[in-house]
Amino acid sequence: MCFLKAGDMIQKQQHSLLNKAEEACDLLRKHLESDHVVRVISHNDADGISAAGVICNAISRQKGKFHVTIVPRLKESVISRIRKEKYKLFVFCDMGSASLTELGRLKGDVIVADHHQTIDKEAKSRENMVHVNPHLHGLDGTRDVSASGVSYLISRPMNYPELAGLALVGAFGDMQCVGGMQGINKTILKDGLEAGTVEVREDLKLARMSQEPLYRAISHTFNPAIPGISADEEGSRAFLEKLGISYGVKFRELGNEEKDILKDELIKINPNVFGNVYSIPKEVPQLRNIEDYSKLVDACGKNKKHGVGLSICLGDREKSLEEAEALLERYQDNLAKGIGWIKKEGSTSLRNIQYIYTADQKRKRVMGTISSIGLELGLLDPEKPVIALSRMDNLVKISGRTTQKVTGKGVNLGSALEAASKSFGGTGGGHNIAAGAVVPYKSMENFLHLVDDIVETQTG
Repeated sequence: MCFLKAGDMIQKQQHSLLNKAEEACDLLRKHLESDHVVRVISHNDADGISAAGVICNAISRQKGKFHVTIVPRLKESVISRIRKEKYKLFVFCDMGSASLTELGRLKGDVIVADHHQTIDKEAKSRENMVHVNPHLHGLDGTRDVSASGVSYLISRPMNYPELAGLALVGAFGDMQCVGGMQGINKTILKDGLEAGTVEVREDLKLARMSQEPLYRAISHTFNPAIPGISADEEGSRAFLEKLGISYGVKFRELGNEEKDILKDELIKINPNVFGNVYSIPKEVPQLRNIEDYSKLVDACGKNKKHGVGLSICLGDREKSLEEAEALLERYQDNLAKGIGWIKKEGSTSLRNIQYIYTADQKRKRVMGTISSIGLELGLLDPEKPVIALSRMDNLVKISGRTTQKVTGKGVNLGSALEAASKSFGGTGGGHNIAAGAVVPYKSMENFLHLVDDIVETQTG
């Protein structure tokens, strides 16, 4: 009997995924050669918008045409509308794996470029569909590759390494680069490094530090979070004043000695604030840092300005970029207020989970993000998953967030929210560390208790 070493097994799994992506590329090329307009449907977060950006850029470089729609969920009403369309090729990015049966009924060919673990296991293999998902090849869609990465793999045989940076924008949007790159993300990074389209250097990981006054850059740094400073502009100013550093200047305006002092003091609070910083060297300053690029696109998605985010991914560096910066400022202010709300209100704790609830219009847009930040800042119990609930008329939108330490104990929020939501006529799924669902408002309390029971079973 022959046993594969772990490294050989991973290499085999990655090779298998690359082969499937190449099959999708062949299908895409066939339709482009026939001058068919490609119908692209993608998710509305940073990863989904970036994924659409990667595939549409590749189509443009092939002199092809596309029609894009960005949606929050692949609801039955969305699929019904698409079913009436007469395109020859449909490409679903960052969604579709949970809806293979319905998508297989579309009249044209279908490419699904997804990375979520929720997969329609009842679906039969169809000749008109190529399904590209890392989970089908034994890889982790939570850490190894995002949807924008899967889109990049599909376009990779066309040889556009300049799209590697945009693929990593989505990976940062899905928090896949915390603690460094792994899996297929490393392959994408290597493509970018070898082509000179991506660079890596060691530096402080401060948000938009080339654009913002120093106190705002530090207070708007949430990944990694800086206790006592993140989401607290007053705390940030006090910190800088204590060091004798002017808080109104930008980082590049500091002297070398001041930069060293700032670095040393921030590392004392959180050592992870210094490390690898990834950039696209030929980009405009606002988008050069890949994580900053990701935040701008995410702000567009959170503010329901998906077209603005997609326009940036497709190359607009004027009007759309200016609008996105205004959206990001508004979004960061909402985050700071949301963190302040968590500091004041905390969470309600059950046996195995905790939850937060809001009906506030602005807060609804940041519930998932402030849950993650709240866990990292220690404002929420890091030992329990957070279930964030947002009232949407007669429905409740749910965002589940937890830590890698908790998933290491067996917790899988994607499967927990999927199972619990189905019990109440809702929908749900996602990743082990971050997931979402929608259920009727009247079922909210029972839903929470069922999730609590499921998480207990997962860790038992």
